[in-house]
Amino acid sequence: MRFTTYTDYSLRVLMHLAQSNTGTTTISELSDFYQISRNHLVKVVHHLGLLGYIETTRGRAGGLKLAKPANQIKLGDLIEQTEPDDNLLDCLTPGNTSCVIDKQCRLKGILSSAKADFIRGLNKYSLQDFSKPRLKTENLFKTVAIEAI
Repeated sequence: MRFTTYTDYSLRVLMHLAQSNTGTTTISELSDFYQISRNHLVKVVHHLGLLGYIETTRGRAGGLKLAKPANQIKLGDLIEQTEPDDNLLDCLTPGNTSCVIDKQCRLKGILSSAKADFIRGLNKYSLQDFSKPRLKTENLFKTVAIEAI
């Protein structure tokens, strides 16, 4: 299984917000820090706002911040909400009956169960668990907040 770039960017945004010293960050700061397209981040940030993970404020003093504590944002839930197609096979897509062995196939049940176990395993971790940087990278997260002041 491979996650999309969209999910990758979503994780990066949330990790950065969890580490923000100032409490808020702008899309431009995120774009500069991660060296990724501002346009892509606008879409990601908008979606994360709709999902209730972040709050956005417009204007001169505006920015982005977490909408809830980092320990309440579960990794598995986030992955499920940002991955557009998490079906491991086409036959697992609801309503897809194109396979001739569909009614006798046991693989579908096994894969569905494994996927549920995977998400359950990821949900053992919150944003708080994986956003705290290791000592070597801790200063990287601080540079954007310092530059913003």
